[in-house]
Amino acid sequence: MREEREFFPADSVEWRLATPGVTERVLSRDPDTSTLTRIARWAPGLETSEVIRHDYHEEVYLLEGDLTDLTLCQTFHAGDFASRRPGMPHGPYRTDSGCVMLEIRTAPCAAGA
Repeated sequence: MREEREFFPADSVEWRLATPGVTERVLSRDPDTSTLTRIARWAPGLETSEVIRHDYHEEVYLLEGDLTDLTLCQTFHAGDFASRRPGMPHGPYRTDSGCVMLEIRTAPCAAGA
């Protein structure tokens, strides 16, 4: 279960390395599942090389910068939003100027839950 927190300044959470070229501020997390809410920051010039699939529902809102989906040949900007079901292919991506995004991951419900 996600931890419970009242309002707090998001910038009080330190940036930490998530993967090469990506730092994150994890705002909430369920330690037992893939459920989390984070702000992710991609470095300028970062390019991923593979199509991504994962076992959780993901919602992403771009707060700053640009993100190009290399499969779709389309660039997204601040204010753009994505909602992806578990298993939905997306990417690979490139960002020229870097980007900051709010990402919400929700683990699938267990059978019978």
